[in-house]
Amino acid sequence: MATVLLLAVCFLAYANGANDNFKGVASLFGSNTCSYRTALGWATVCTFAGSIAAIFLAQALLLQFSGKGLAPEALIGTEHFLLSVALGAGITVILATHIGFPISTTHALTGALLGSAWAAVGAQLNLSILGRVFFLPLLLSPLLAVALGGALYLLFRWSRLRLGISKEWCICVGHEQRVMSMPQPISVLAVQAGAPVMSVCVDEQRSCTQRYAGHFAGINCQQLMDTAHFLSAGVVCFARGLNDTPKIAALFLVLPILGAQVNLLLVAAAMALGGLLSARRVAETMSHKITAMNHGQGFSANLATSLLVTTASLFGLPVSTTHVSCGALFGIGLTSRQLDFSVVRNIVFSWVLTLPCAAAIGALVYSIV
Repeated sequence: MATVLLLAVCFLAYANGANDNFKGVASLFGSNTCSYRTALGWATVCTFAGSIAAIFLAQALLLQFSGKGLAPEALIGTEHFLLSVALGAGITVILATHIGFPISTTHALTGALLGSAWAAVGAQLNLSILGRVFFLPLLLSPLLAVALGGALYLLFRWSRLRLGISKEWCICVGHEQRVMSMPQPISVLAVQAGAPVMSVCVDEQRSCTQRYAGHFAGINCQQLMDTAHFLSAGVVCFARGLNDTPKIAALFLVLPILGAQVNLLLVAAAMALGGLLSARRVAETMSHKITAMNHGQGFSANLATSLLVTTASLFGLPVSTTHVSCGALFGIGLTSRQLDFSVVRNIVFSWVLTLPCAAAIGALVYSIV
């Protein structure tokens, strides 16, 4: 049972990495600052560093997500309970990852804890702790992120205009291959390529590159923005590793298997592997479907996310990096008037379903085991 529990927790960490690792660098990929592979590599390195730092800096979250206070202590120390929590949260997160929805592992863990405990002890659950310790930070964090992301973008835009830093767009010039349909006998159409023709266009930023012109303090403005953007993305990924690793490793807290430090290292490695192998669909949603963004907007979203998640980690508040990072992108999209409300509606709906889905799976697994 200890071995099965170890594998289940590693599966949860893998699912978490697949769904969450790319969120910190989504703005890098979405604004064409770098390629998908570069963004993913940077996310993996910084997230792993945050996971290691969690050994020393995020002990408060370890205690909160062990389930203490929610259910009787005689229950939360059993292998059956911990296994049902790990599988309930892991299955929920991996399903959302497969569909391409960025959901909260924190919500999934909370739901799995609730469902497993309800299946075990029923009315003995201490539900009062959920509102104060879990739900309040989870509900407030995306609203704060929307406000902070939009406010930071407006502040940086105002500062850029005051400093006289302008934008420049490239002009796309090249040969375009024209393809024409040609009627054939028996009502069959064939395609025939004509001679290449020269074409010139000014396109959207996804096709052309929008850059900042001029210099600030002797440094090229575009290079300065790219450096700040990479650093802010790294801070977000570091903060995510710092905040999420102890939540998952907490499943080992009351049942030590290999020692606390080894358990945290296993979680960190599984999270990194999940991001490297299974992050593409969530990456597309976060980078290209919520809102179009330029370099400055992406930097503003990352800065807002890193500030909120790092602060929450240091104070032991279980905020969702997903809610914060998506909330910051929502704020940018609202400010720039490029937000795709249909995508936002689907994402928010997946957030609403996360907790009851994880609770149902957790309760089912506990009953079966």
